[in-house]
Amino acid sequence: MNFDAYARTAVDLVNAELGDLAGLQALFVDEQAWMRDEVAEKDVAVFRRAQRRLRDVFEYGTSGRDGEAVKELNALLEVFPVQPRISGHDAADWHMHVTSRGSSISAEYLAGATWGLSVWLCEYGSARFGICADERCGNVYLDTSSNNCRRFCSERCATRSHVAAHRARKRAQSLTPA
Repeated sequence: MNFDAYARTAVDLVNAELGDLAGLQALFVDEQAWMRDEVAEKDVAVFRRAQRRLRDVFEYGTSGRDGEAVKELNALLEVFPVQPRISGHDAADWHMHVTSRGSSISAEYLAGATWGLSVWLCEYGSARFGICADERCGNVYLDTSSNNCRRFCSERCATRSHVAAHRARKRAQSLTPA
């Protein structure tokens, strides 16, 4: 099982725009594209609640409140339990799923996201959970840097923030009398 991929589904969910069904459907890409046609309007509220709770996990982790992050993840694992099963169409395609056959889209996606983030916390610690340092952003990320120094969710946010800081310094210098 690729636990990192499952953990990234939690990041994708927290950073998603879930204003309506179309926003939720946009969340499902690549291997999860089949979910796009299966999800229904009633799932939007379930995903929004989970999104808020997973954001709390990132906030707890980034502020050093590991106990609270663990408590919330355990509560989410109770709501979206992992029920592993082997799936595939032939002997060359066997792979693991985290929920039982016939589970709802929300149960399947959210069990995987919660499980992946839980494994990530146990493996790397919640210090590797991040919230973008660009105050205009607020997206979350998983810090995969070698020395746990990542501060931004993307190169775009890092560049935007650094350019803004540079311009602010230039403005301050021009206002300071010589």
